[in-house]
Amino acid sequence: MKIICIGRNYSEHAKELGNEIPENPVIFMKPDTAVLKGNDFYIPEFSNDIHYELEVVLKISKGGKYIRKEAANKHYEEIGLGIDFTARDLQSELKSKGLPWELAKGFDGSAVVSNFFKKDSLNLDGLQFSLLKNKEKVQDGNTKDMMFNFDDIIAFASQYFTLRVGDLIFTGTPKGVGKVEENDILEAYLEDEKILDIRIL
Repeated sequence: MKIICIGRNYSEHAKELGNEIPENPVIFMKPDTAVLKGNDFYIPEFSNDIHYELEVVLKISKGGKYIRKEAANKHYEEIGLGIDFTARDLQSELKSKGLPWELAKGFDGSAVVSNFFKKDSLNLDGLQFSLLKNKEKVQDGNTKDMMFNFDDIIAFASQYFTLRVGDLIFTGTPKGVGKVEENDILEAYLEDEKILDIRIL
């Protein structure tokens, strides 16, 4: 199982980090060891600036390569939410040196994944999702604001990577990312249903 992540897929988020608006999906990867086990996230010793990034996550149900956009919706049946934890200080240092981001993005526990839900029960083109930190809403996103929709992402990524059953795709985060501190509580909502509850330690 691999985790494909899309960066800068909401223009307001790209702007808040001072990044250019991309012409194509920006892709990075997380290893399967990044998936958080349980509901406790421990701040790693190598960073003083861990940020949350809430995202809609696709679970691939049908493998493929060079998938056409018109057929992309046949390759996933379920979606959920995820948090892409990012060591922002380490990422900034790596980017300044022109180096890859993996150390800042792919460390153990950096990929939080909720339970998954059948896509047929959801409005994928206008899906509302949000993140609360200590009961205060910090991120409020809607898939209608994505620059590259789910089908775009699958078609693009499959040009480079063979997609396999069980692969996860993190589809990008809206504006409002920020730092976590010890004892913070993160709660993620899909529409009006809470589906993630994470404690920061």
